[in-house]
Amino acid sequence: MIDLRSDTVTRPSQAMLSAMMAAETGDDVYGDDPTVNALEARAAQLTGKEAALFLPTGTQANLIALLCHCQRGEEYIVGQLAHNYKYEAGGAAVLGSIQPQPILAAADGTLPLDVVAQFIKPDDFHFAMTKLLSLENTHNGKVLPIAYLKDAWEFTRQHKLTLHVDGARIFNASVALGVELEALTRYCDTLTICLSKGLGTPVGSLLCGSAEYIQRGRRWRKMTGGAMRQSGILAAAGLYALEHNVARLQDDHDNAAWLAEQLKAIGVDVSRQDTNMVFVRLPDAQIEPLKAWMKQQNILISTGAVTRLVTHLDIDRHALETLVAQWKAFLAA
Repeated sequence: MIDLRSDTVTRPSQAMLSAMMAAETGDDVYGDDPTVNALEARAAQLTGKEAALFLPTGTQANLIALLCHCQRGEEYIVGQLAHNYKYEAGGAAVLGSIQPQPILAAADGTLPLDVVAQFIKPDDFHFAMTKLLSLENTHNGKVLPIAYLKDAWEFTRQHKLTLHVDGARIFNASVALGVELEALTRYCDTLTICLSKGLGTPVGSLLCGSAEYIQRGRRWRKMTGGAMRQSGILAAAGLYALEHNVARLQDDHDNAAWLAEQLKAIGVDVSRQDTNMVFVRLPDAQIEPLKAWMKQQNILISTGAVTRLVTHLDIDRHALETLVAQWKAFLAA
């Protein structure tokens, strides 16, 4: 099966499974799991933050970050299409009584700071108090420029806001720019990192920030049901991924670039982003037939007016050649 729906479909390699089976464990709720502790320490080191917290999912990691930054009745400014606004079931509003203020992102994935400034509420009891700016890096495959991250950081200091980055795929950003992760993460108060997308683990995300934020996050993790016991088995996969699966993200980026060129050559309307995503615009009449055609060929894609194809460690060049050949056959049928 060739699966290009997302990089969340990646499966652990045999080497990763072996690392998981060999993991030393303890009770992480007591702080006694050495493998979890090692993963959190490594994440803090890579991001240049004081501490990190291992969590089951990116949705929970983002939720806890928002709960750490905002009190009930306060507000965060976020992109209209950002994951922690659109795709996380409204958790911050439902569970934290935190109001989102969505704004449209620019074509490069940034939130224009002059627009952000217009949506910061005045100190007036009629309004929810604006406390946080939330960015996403990467955003739909686009890497936020370092200069923008620095400007956003200085902007939030000027306006007495904090800054969170949903960095689910931030390692893709660092690889695409050819910089160390800390060059991106120094410009935020907190960030989340997903281990189960391009890095290939079966489960897990990290919340990184100051010791104070992470201590607060531990309480929220317990309250929201995310505290696990012998979770070193899962953390071992994260440690393996950070050691072995970061540099290879360039392969995914190269494969996405190759795929974009091949599809363009057969007349497909393609937009390729900076990393591991290719976006295709389909005529309405092709959306469902293409999906069905590909499924018959054991190829899974998520089709829509804009179809996203995501390369990852379980997709090699041969798989992409098969996809292109089948797409060409579909167009000729």
